[in-house]
Amino acid sequence: MSHRTALISGTLFALAAGLMWGLVFVGPLLLRDYPAALHTFGRYLAFGLIALPLGWLDRRRLLELTRADWVEAGKLALVGNIVYYLFLSSALQRAGGPLPTMIIGTLPVVIAVTARLRGQRVGVRVEASVPWSRMLPSLALIGTGILLVNGAELQHLRTDPAVDLGSYALGGLLAIGAVACWTWYPIRNAEWLRAHAERSPRSWATAQGLATLPLALAGYIGMWLWSAAGGSDFPMPLGPRAVDFVLLMFTIGLLSSWLGTLCWNEASQRLPPTLSGQLIVFETLAALAYAFVLRGTWPPAQTVAGIALLVAGVAWALRARPQPQPVSNGAGG
Repeated sequence: MSHRTALISGTLFALAAGLMWGLVFVGPLLLRDYPAALHTFGRYLAFGLIALPLGWLDRRRLLELTRADWVEAGKLALVGNIVYYLFLSSALQRAGGPLPTMIIGTLPVVIAVTARLRGQRVGVRVEASVPWSRMLPSLALIGTGILLVNGAELQHLRTDPAVDLGSYALGGLLAIGAVACWTWYPIRNAEWLRAHAERSPRSWATAQGLATLPLALAGYIGMWLWSAAGGSDFPMPLGPRAVDFVLLMFTIGLLSSWLGTLCWNEASQRLPPTLSGQLIVFETLAALAYAFVLRGTWPPAQTVAGIALLVAGVAWALRARPQPQPVSNGAGG
């Protein structure tokens, strides 16, 4: 596959992943009366159940995975799925949509810089490097765009008398925890995919779903038992809006968890992490679009200007041609 073909197809897959992942910002806001942990375990239980028939259909490829591969899938599932969404859904319910969205919006910059600073790992990663001189303009555009969007959202929040500053601050801290999880996940996931170019990104997405299933099931049962022992009034296992909850969990499980992961894996196998990290900006753009649809208003001019800079930063990033590097023999992180 030529560099140009990989660039175009990888970008389109990253765009599709962003559109899917933007939906995860909607669920906790649609069902605010449901605990964040139930959103998390419900979503990934649905993801795991969806992965079961997909795993059976793809069993030949899955049998090719080694024990080390499954351990890696388990780590990615725990940090990139369970822990990340526990942080994010808790942040959304405590601080509303704008603050977590704008903190998560820093991911393109954080991931790109972290991936660029991260050293080569022996036998794991053969990375094409994008020079700092080519990265910095796009990062500056994306960072400025994020600041503009964040400023507009903060102005909107100041007009809301119902904002609880303590809960708002806690939501911000939880969102930072989500950023830490999702800085680690795409870099680690991309390292595995680029070191196993012969593997199917679809099978790897399914493997992560299968690895997530026991974690989500254990968490769901644990939460059910904890709720019963504590005498909670919340009606477990499906809550007061059972049909809405089940439909939402399976929709997000299919579109955001499996299809979004599949599209991102396809992008990660085609693009270096320094570039794919910047393309996570598509998730921020989608989440903002969905938030304004739920809010029923058009974005203000400052937000539109910030979005324009985000798009310009992505366009600039796509012009940067990676420079091949020899395989490193030194130890890495």
